[in-house]
Amino acid sequence: MGCEEPKQGKQVSAYTGPIEEINDVRLLYSEQALLKVKLTTPRQLRYANDDRKYPKPVSIIFYGPAGEEVTTLRSDSGRYNKAKDLYTVMGNVVVVNKQKQEKLLTPELNWNPVTKKVFTDKRVVVLSQMTGEKLYGLGLDANQDFSQYSIRKPTGVFNVEAGQGF
Repeated sequence: MGCEEPKQGKQVSAYTGPIEEINDVRLLYSEQALLKVKLTTPRQLRYANDDRKYPKPVSIIFYGPAGEEVTTLRSDSGRYNKAKDLYTVMGNVVVVNKQKQEKLLTPELNWNPVTKKVFTDKRVVVLSQMTGEKLYGLGLDANQDFSQYSIRKPTGVFNVEAGQGF
């Protein structure tokens, strides 16, 4: 025993993977007993710090004051950052505003449920199904149902009525 070399302790790194996996997720956000947002996705991974990842496609529906579907959103995946209280959807993000008949395309979009704001600093394309206009830009700020938005650095072709000044 006295001649043995001391045994080396094994270094064990802390587990950083998910602590919970949930399938067929449906998250509902309501205000004053009215449904405002519904998020559905096939899979959610929750981590020790309460962050969440959605590795499969994410679908979100934003509802208006009368409970009608105003806007839909689809993406390839998503995540939730608990510390920032921020949802981010990534990959082929498509937002459709049914009332305005507009479609927004972007690679990434963020939603803050506290401020009810949606934003991105990535490239965006807005297609109007009524006018055929295509607006391009870098960055976007919008309210959560996309009834109002502004493109940070817009470019594109705009239809202007004759006689209208800028």
